[in-house]
Amino acid sequence: MTYRIIQDKDGKITHWVCRGLGYDTAWLDDYLTFGFEYDNRLVGGLIFHDWRCGQDVWWTVYTVDKHWCNRTMLQKMFALAFNILKCRRVNLLVSKSNVRSLDFVRRLGFKTEGLLREYRENGEDCYFMGMLAKECPWLQKKGEKHE
Repeated sequence: MTYRIIQDKDGKITHWVCRGLGYDTAWLDDYLTFGFEYDNRLVGGLIFHDWRCGQDVWWTVYTVDKHWCNRTMLQKMFALAFNILKCRRVNLLVSKSNVRSLDFVRRLGFKTEGLLREYRENGEDCYFMGMLAKECPWLQKKGEKHE
């Protein structure tokens, strides 16, 4: 089993993520996308978008396999948000009906901060989730060894 993070340099992963979520890419302005490969096949993608350096960044995630990430990948994703982009928080939206994703992001350490009623185009509610850098369990602490 091999995991790899790849940066989207030609927009193909961004289009794959958006297509999988049923969106076009017109809503994206400044963004940075990474793909997650498991055994040499694309199984997930993460778009960093609408970031305000020193403040926050939004994440949009799409996956097709439960093996889309591991601990090392999570550490790198959070390090990029909090250490490289210098954000104080990461934001994301999760549809109320997406119970598996809600459970997953809560186990990662995200907190439910609100409910956006009838937010989706189909009228579905979404939870507004956030994580502060100081709450992040995935950041490398000083003196810890890298994996």
